[in-house]
Amino acid sequence: MPSLTPELDQQAISLIRGFAMDAPLAANSGHQGTAMALAPLGHVLFSRIMRFDPADPAWPDRDRFVLSNGHASILQYSLLYLNGYDMSLDDIKAFRQWESRTPGHPEAGHTAGVEVTTGPLGQGFANAVGMAIAERILGDRFGADAVDHHTFVIAGDGCFMEGVSHEAASLAGHLQLGKLICVYDDNHITIDGGTDLAYSDDVPARFRAYGWDVVELGEVADDLDALEAALLAAKAVTDKPSLLVLRTHIGYPSPDHTDDHEAHGLAFDAGDVTRTKAVMGIPDEPFWAPAEVVGACRAHATERGAAEHRAWSGRAAATAASAEWTAAWNATGTPGWADALPVAAQGEKIATRKAIEGALNATLPFLPGLVAGAADLTGNTGTKLKGETAQAADTPGGRQVYYGVREHCMGSAMVGMALHGGILPVGGTFFVFLDYMRPAVRLAALSGAKVCFVFTHDSVGVGEDGPTHQPVEQLATLRAIPGLHVIRPADANETAQAWRAVVDHYGPTALVLSRQNIEVVTDGSAVHTGAGVVRDTDGTPDVILVGTGSEVALCVAAATKLAETGTKARVVSMPSWDRFDEQREGTKRQVFHPGVKVLSVEAGVTMGWHRWADDAIGIDRFGASAPGGLVLDRLGINVDHVVARAQALLAG
Repeated sequence: MPSLTPELDQQAISLIRGFAMDAPLAANSGHQGTAMALAPLGHVLFSRIMRFDPADPAWPDRDRFVLSNGHASILQYSLLYLNGYDMSLDDIKAFRQWESRTPGHPEAGHTAGVEVTTGPLGQGFANAVGMAIAERILGDRFGADAVDHHTFVIAGDGCFMEGVSHEAASLAGHLQLGKLICVYDDNHITIDGGTDLAYSDDVPARFRAYGWDVVELGEVADDLDALEAALLAAKAVTDKPSLLVLRTHIGYPSPDHTDDHEAHGLAFDAGDVTRTKAVMGIPDEPFWAPAEVVGACRAHATERGAAEHRAWSGRAAATAASAEWTAAWNATGTPGWADALPVAAQGEKIATRKAIEGALNATLPFLPGLVAGAADLTGNTGTKLKGETAQAADTPGGRQVYYGVREHCMGSAMVGMALHGGILPVGGTFFVFLDYMRPAVRLAALSGAKVCFVFTHDSVGVGEDGPTHQPVEQLATLRAIPGLHVIRPADANETAQAWRAVVDHYGPTALVLSRQNIEVVTDGSAVHTGAGVVRDTDGTPDVILVGTGSEVALCVAAATKLAETGTKARVVSMPSWDRFDEQREGTKRQVFHPGVKVLSVEAGVTMGWHRWADDAIGIDRFGASAPGGLVLDRLGINVDHVVARAQALLAG
């Protein structure tokens, strides 16, 4: 296997630094300073430390690499190019351009070798915590011959200022995630200026208090052997996550912008680049990439990766051929898994938060990747897996994750688990606390991560806790997120089918579930198409009542009362707008009869309903503190109000 000489090492680092200047200069946009400072660390990680196979970027037992300070994306792209991934010099030159493989921040599923979508600071760090949890669970389930790798993450001052990093670091320390290694890019710089403007944390002390193994490396950012030794020592720590504090100098070795906060963004002009390349001793030409340097680095990476991959394939052959392994890595069930889904009897009364717990536990034996948990609300949100142990250092295969009161960390960690692969993560909290984890939900949608977000206590039916806990606006905000499937099931049968939709769907799903018991009025089939007829009439209906969640049973009761006055009302359950929107026009017309007026009923803001309905009953205000049934009634979510509004709609 070819090795890299000290001269080749330095040329590779100079190539990375050159790209870090040239690509932002060509794009007139970007962040060169951090990538320049971290070039030696990146080169050591990829050439000496990490296990990966550029010929198969999805190799399950590869080490995971996360650039949490994703603004330094040109560093990652340069490393992928240099180490033989599907990244060309033209891709580097197309940095931040339309449809390029080199967008402004790394995007999972868009660029081969990019594990997670980073950009919002701290998210990648929390994703990495989820990846380390996934590795531990899978290693215990399938054995070290099949799963035994590390998660490496680079994070900066901005990551550690953001609150999500505090939550994630605390959880990682508590769980003693020994295969998680973070290098802290301690460059003392923010966009506004030095970190001393707003930040005086003792970060090493903070992480020690979280239970991390902390090593302060000092001024070794350009010492390749010291970096290698520190990373190897961190790999030897098995009972704690590791934080390596690396003092770097943004923009190094620029004679103009080293330690300059303007080097964070686009500060270098052509003259600055010329002078820096002179210091480095490389030609003053854009995108300098000598064939001998690129060829040597690629040969080293590909041959080393192929050898590691071959050895793994021999060790893990039997495991990787099993139905359990295949189901886990596809985040789905073994054959026939859906036959285990529960079916509720018509007229039974079950809260949909209880129904999801029934669906999870009925299918648990057939879903080897299923991992569930909640933000200190496990029993309340129906995310308790019966008979499963808690995830902990002494129970590494535990599939029940107790996230504590850390919604943001939970959401981000679940995204990391899903993008790691092998895990189908489910996490629950009260719907109103979506605000504490919205960035993770958005990034799940952006990256196509197969995550199930369970949001319960979905309306003013929460009751006495009052408006602080009554999520009148949250459903509308979820529906606004592109790529997120949102399902608010009407009853237990729709909840079971919603869980089926989660497992069958590629991408994230939000389940919005009730606190209160709801009468079973459907067969669950409306989930498949997003909307379906629950109660119909002879001939053409006079009016269509459409609802979601607990309001569907209310619509059924209102239709019965309207029938007593001679008004024919069709009732439609519409658990998922986005799924219904995917249907053909003919299917939509079978649900909403052309020319028949539609009244929607939903215990939340009416925003968006006028796309589907001629009139909308909802709650366009905050709720109130009182028993849930009383609040619903006083705010117009009752049979008499639905009947009156339907009659008024027909009269109008």
